[in-house]
Amino acid sequence: MALPYPSRVSLGCFPTRIEPFSRIRFRPRGAPVWVKRDDLTGADLTGNKVRKLEFLLADALQQRADVVITCGGIQSNHCRATAIAARKLGMDAVLFLRGQPPDSADGNLLLDRLVRARLVFITPEEYGRRAEIMAAEATRLADKGRRPYLIPEGGSNALGAWGYIAMLEELVGQGFADRIRHIFCAAGSAGTLAGLHLGCRLLRLPLRLWGVAVCNDEAYFQDRVAEISREFRDRFGVGDLLRPKEIRVVEGYVGPGYAKTYPRLIELIQRVAAEEGLFLDPVYTGKTLLAMGDLLADGTIPPEEEVLFLHTGGIFSLFAYRDVLTSP
Repeated sequence: MALPYPSRVSLGCFPTRIEPFSRIRFRPRGAPVWVKRDDLTGADLTGNKVRKLEFLLADALQQRADVVITCGGIQSNHCRATAIAARKLGMDAVLFLRGQPPDSADGNLLLDRLVRARLVFITPEEYGRRAEIMAAEATRLADKGRRPYLIPEGGSNALGAWGYIAMLEELVGQGFADRIRHIFCAAGSAGTLAGLHLGCRLLRLPLRLWGVAVCNDEAYFQDRVAEISREFRDRFGVGDLLRPKEIRVVEGYVGPGYAKTYPRLIELIQRVAAEEGLFLDPVYTGKTLLAMGDLLADGTIPPEEEVLFLHTGGIFSLFAYRDVLTSP
């Protein structure tokens, strides 16, 4: 059926290509393992957030917004993509970033500064009240005659979920939806995983989805994806409600904490770069591929079933990890 897509602006370079892992073998034998290169959605707007922002910023334009407000970590891919996309569309951006301002700007933070986003650094405790803080900023700006538009962490809400419903239609058009059986993606703010689940229902695709927790735990992501599905159904009148237990989340790869590294992770990132010429980041994609590799190697996924790794980007954040990534 034709899906009732909301308005959309063109920001990304689609379709992103699909290619196999050609040198690294994750299991002794078996079907191919593929990479969906959503790190190639663009140069400055690289990564999965671009798909969500096409719908979110279309809504902002329809509401005649002139400034967008969002939040994330200091090296947030989402904040960087939002700030750049907003600037391209003639809007300002206010970014609430969790943590203390570093001595020098690097990676995503450097790009945030170059597009002259207004950066507000807040404590982890304040970040726990980010929705309240951003709403207060929206009120303050509105009182000054501005037209603010709020985007949640990661662009993860019902509207943003359309980005990964569209990606699954793209996958169908590329001829891969009938051959792959599993998709792995990072689970951080849950919007990408929610979009994939909703898309599989709407498009009747019998895919097994694996979200790899890069923060929080399985129960959190199960509840969050179910919450987005309810919001989606209420807002757009389509889609089945997802039950938390239907959401498959892999735990055990967060390590010391969100955005923190550990030896196995660094070794994998270095190996994939050296052998495949593919760049993973330590926050999302590295941990996701590490989990996927373990489940392939231990036979959890049958060897005859083809697997797709969703590369959600993150290359700019690599520069902030230069010391650990270049160590012997």
